Parts: sequence; C-alpha cells; structure tokens
Amino acid sequence: MRRKPIELAAVATAAVPGLTPTAVSSAADDPADFDSALLLDSEGKQWRVRSPRHAEASARLETEFLVLRAFAPAIRAELPFLMPTVAGSVRLGSLSTFVYSHLAGSTQSVEELTAGPATLAREIGTALAAIHDLPHSLVSNADLPSYTPNEFRQRRLNELDQAATTGKIPASLLLRWEHALEDVSLWRFNPCVVHGDLHEDNLLVESSRVTAVTGWTDLRIGDPADDFAWLVASNEQDFVDAVLASYTGSRRDAPDQHLIRRAALSAEFALAQYLVKGIAAGDDGMVAEAEGMLETLAADVEEHGGQAISVEPLPAPADDADQSPAAHTAAAGRSQQVGLAAAPAVTVAPVPILSAAPNPVAPAVEVSPIPAEPILSDEAAAHEEPDDKPAARPSAEDTSTAAISIVEVRKH
Repeated sequence: MRRKPIELAAVATAAVPGLTPTAVSSAADDPADFDSALLLDSEGKQWRVRSPRHAEASARLETEFLVLRAFAPAIRAELPFLMPTVAGSVRLGSLSTFVYSHLAGSTQSVEELTAGPATLAREIGTALAAIHDLPHSLVSNADLPSYTPNEFRQRRLNELDQAATTGKIPASLLLRWEHALEDVSLWRFNPCVVHGDLHEDNLLVESSRVTAVTGWTDLRIGDPADDFAWLVASNEQDFVDAVLASYTGSRRDAPDQHLIRRAALSAEFALAQYLVKGIAAGDDGMVAEAEGMLETLAADVEEHGGQAISVEPLPAPADDADQSPAAHTAAAGRSQQVGLAAAPAVTVAPVPILSAAPNPVAPAVEVSPIPAEPILSDEAAAHEEPDDKPAARPSAEDTSTAAISIVEVRKH
C-alpha cells in the first residue's frame, strides 16, 4: 500500500526526535520500490523521507545506510558533490524507513539536463569520474558485490535466460542482446566502483552545477558502462559526447573504447529487467508498459538499426524456420520459448563405393542407410547434458517523477 506524503511526515517525527514538519510534498523516486517525501520543519530546514514498499526495497535502504557510513569524512571531502547523511530511521513491521538531511539542489528531467548549458554536461562527467575513481576497498570493506568482466557478462546472460522464459521478449531483441553478450571483445574493461542506480532523479542540480548525488543502494565493483545507460537512453548524442569527454579527461584511468556500446546494451536490457520485475510483482500495469516499450524498441531496431552495441556485425538470419533469431539461443529458457527440438534432424550423404586398391589403407566399410530422424541410443541419451544455467534476478530502474503537492501540517 502506497504511503501518502502526510503519512511519511508523521513517520519522520518518530525517526528524528524533535522534528516538527510544517510542510510536506511528494519527491521523485522509484515508484515501484519507494514512497518518498520532502519535509520543511519549523526551523526552515528540509528533510527527505524514503519508505520502502516491500522487503527487497527495505534491504536496499539498509545497504545504502551501510554504504553512507563507509564514506569517511576524508573521502567525502575529495568528492566534487555532496552525499546524503542519515538523520534517523524507524522500523514499521519488517520494513525500515529512513530520514535524510536535506541537500542543496533539485532534480531535473532528462530533457532539462540535455538542454542545459555545456557546463552542466561537464559537471556530470566529472561526477561520474569521481565515483569510478573511488577506492575498491570502499566496496570490499562494506562486503558489497564485486564482479570481474566475465562474471558480469555471465550474470547478464543468466538474466537474459530468465527474461526469455517469459515468452514476451521479441525474438529479434533476444538475438541482438545475446550476440553482444557473446562478443568477448566487447567485455574487456577494468572493473571500478559503480554507483549502480544512477539516473536523473539521483542527481541534484543547482545553477548548472551537480550539487549532490543520492540513491546509493546498489554500489558495487563492476562495469562503469552501467552508470552511462541513462545518458545513452536520452538519444542526445551531443550531450553524451560532452559528458564522455569530461569524464575521460577527469578519470585517472582511461576508459575502454567500448564503454558506450555496453551502456547502450544496458539501456535496452533495462526494459527486459523491468518486464521481469513486473511479472514477479504481479503488476499487470508494469508488464503491459514493458511489453509496449520492448515492441517499440524492436520496431525501431528493425527500421533504423538501433544503436551500435556489438563490435562484430550481427549475422544475417538463415532462411530455415528452425534458424530463427530465437533459435540461435542455447539456454533452455530461450529454447522453450520458440519450441526448439531437443535434437535437430541430421542429413548424411551416401558414401561412394571405392574400387579395390593393391594395398588398401583401410578395410572396406559397409555403410547402412541413415534414417531421416535420428534415434538416440540409451547410451547417447545418457550423455545428453541438460542446460541448467541458473537465472539471476535483475533489478530494474524506474525514473518516473511524482507530482509535487504542498500540504500544510499543523503543529501540535
């Protein structure tokens, strides 16, 4: 059940003793996971409240609390932006609600950011570089996830398998994504500290400056391209280029040449993650929305080619029906979606009869006709290896912006 801003204000008074709200408004957040509000207290200070809607979201907030504690004052001082500070928390049943001290600045839509001055693009690039240059020990000491390039790629393949079993992913997208994930040259990068949930709602901007970065629930060591996905999804190439130029100039290590390709893949694949999340939550609205976006993406890729993600060109599909795009997938989930047979039909050409030779190298062999449909022997069937690749549950991003409404709260 969704909590209204006025209810969150009441929760905040229990989390922060002495807090007396005088006004409250809704705040932009991931609506599938959190209810959020901005508060104004009697002293003119502002606060932010985040209340989880389910157990997984609550665990993410508790992880963020540990992450924020790991950022020692010395590390925070070196960052070009501010970070949240937890002022208090309260547990309601099995879920924990957190109250954060206010940070200067406000969120802007992607359209507002891309239409902003060049200095804003440079600020975003500098902020991204500062995050990716954070010491790995910050993540490892907090016991947060860490992935090598190959582990990260395999994790995405597992997610693709899970998404394919829904039967709702266009076959052309399955082939496009699988081809990129199997293109090993695309996945040669140096893992770094990644924000993991970076998008416009987690950037606070004031006077063309990035004043703060919020939403630290998914910090990890992984692919830096993930933090660029929301930028690539904007389809504003000049803006992306400006951010990337600032990022490249600010990083201690030069970024790999395929970073933007993987960011484009991450942006597209986020739709599949959103679909899986909607199905898991039993939210028909989310599922319908995700299906619509996937169909639109598939049509755009078919008509215009889409953004480049693979280094190697995508092979042209074969004419045979069994070689449809989805039929190229190897995992059981993808095979089940398109109804692949357990073993394809085999055609064997007849063996010509050779004339006798004075010193034959090998004895003559009599070849029996081979039936059109091969029958596996018991021994061969025993060696058939089932595909039991595990599937990993993804977490999708939702950047919906809630409407702002001011409600006066009476002081008791």
